[in-house]
Amino acid sequence: MKWMEKLNENIKKTVRSWLNVTPANPYNFQINEMLDFEGHAIRNRIWYRGDSNELEQFYQQNRENADRYKFWASACTPGMEMRKIHTGLPGLIVRTLASVVLPDMDEFEFGTPSQEQIWNEIGKDNNFRKKMESALKEALYIGDGAFKVAVDTTISDYPILEWYPGDRVEFVYQRDRIREIVFKTPYCEKGRTYVLNERYGFGYIINELYLNNKMMDIKTIKATENLTDITFDDSVIFAVPFMIYESAKYEGRGGSIFDGKLDNFDAYDEIWSQWMDALRAGRAKTYIPECLIPHNPENGMLIKPNPFDNRYFAADGDMREGQKNQISTDQPTIPHESYLSSYVSALDLCLQGVISPSTLGIDTKKLDNAEAQREKEKTTLYTRNAIVEAIQETLPEVVTMCINANNILLHGGAKEEVEVNIPFGEYANPSFESQVETVAKAKQGGIMSIERCVEELYGDSLDEHCKEEEITRLKAEQGIQDMEEPAVNMAAGDFRVDVTGGEPDESKSGPQNVPDEQKEIPGAAGSSQAAGSSDGGVRNREK
Repeated sequence: MKWMEKLNENIKKTVRSWLNVTPANPYNFQINEMLDFEGHAIRNRIWYRGDSNELEQFYQQNRENADRYKFWASACTPGMEMRKIHTGLPGLIVRTLASVVLPDMDEFEFGTPSQEQIWNEIGKDNNFRKKMESALKEALYIGDGAFKVAVDTTISDYPILEWYPGDRVEFVYQRDRIREIVFKTPYCEKGRTYVLNERYGFGYIINELYLNNKMMDIKTIKATENLTDITFDDSVIFAVPFMIYESAKYEGRGGSIFDGKLDNFDAYDEIWSQWMDALRAGRAKTYIPECLIPHNPENGMLIKPNPFDNRYFAADGDMREGQKNQISTDQPTIPHESYLSSYVSALDLCLQGVISPSTLGIDTKKLDNAEAQREKEKTTLYTRNAIVEAIQETLPEVVTMCINANNILLHGGAKEEVEVNIPFGEYANPSFESQVETVAKAKQGGIMSIERCVEELYGDSLDEHCKEEEITRLKAEQGIQDMEEPAVNMAAGDFRVDVTGGEPDESKSGPQNVPDEQKEIPGAAGSSQAAGSSDGGVRNREK
């Protein structure tokens, strides 16, 4: 048995030697970023603008690494040129998302009427709705931006609300908290480009003028000569950042809705351009003998076909007497199904996780009901919810900033707390017809009251007074009357019902004080009067 134990021990040692793991050597990876955040923002802006000439110029100036193989960076072989067509899909996505969010933004709800009044005046003076539309679009395709307040009594008696996109702002953080926002404004004067940096921090606004990264005197150019630094309450900052997503590439900055989609947009444009090029190349070609080619009536020269129409091509002809010259037409076959399949696949990749095709009007199939509509709009709904959440988080700060700027900078007042709510309507509401059908079935089944039916049908479209009138009208038409709960006669002869409680034998105890006059109990039959006290206690008349 000892040899057996020795063998097992040797096996264990061997196994242990097999399980030795050598740790991997650390590797160093070096990745060079092609663009900084400002370059990233410029590229996204060009995609949003949707100009094919600008796209081609941008990518051909930045033909490095993978970018040089992209469709918009490629150069056509001389003599084999093709049209490069941009579909305009990126800009369409941004504009559509803005249109499904902002129209549903209801009037702001304030806790104080005076604050509501001053905000209405500030918002009207600054054309706030239009400014918010621009801010939302740029925040979607650039990634972020910031609002700031300026004061210029020569222009307006109210604070001036301004929006700066992400390529013109810098965020300064301290322990993940915004401490300062720098707004950059370029000025061209005397052939030079100056940049004004407005540093907005807690309790201060500092103006700095730069030329080629060198600080200049603020009075160097006329546009900034009247600017002065401002100090105020150090608990207040007159700038608010706005971002919807967080950037996975640039720390502390917002993420663009185009992030991860530009390669798909490029491929989508390539597929569409090739399809259109195939259609042009596949036009019917007419071959005409040279003797039958039309001539220019003005100079008698042969009319040559152009590369667009390709209406005819010269062919060998025989001008001898009795020879038959024929005109022939050739129609190439275009693989429409292959192009369509590639087109749909590329489109799906462009829209995945961003917006539903039906929102863009791509899917035009008739829907049976509102539930099917909501199912098709789920991707749009998720994106819309993220946008609404960002707006509801940012706009109260913007409103507070404007009201406090009016108090502090214009009227020398103090900071005040502002309570404001930014309500939004529901997206993809069911149609009124489908709601009526659903509510009617619930009412007939006895599981929904008239009050609830009216609430489900009209919601916020009617005020409470109108809803009450509608409920009253419906009840009257259906013969339903609101009746008071009948009272119970608490007395019969000399006996009274004790509704207050007491000792069990209280009614059998000695004489009780009985008032000389009885009071009528509501709900008692006829004009009979109860012989009890007003407190409803049991009284036994003394005999």
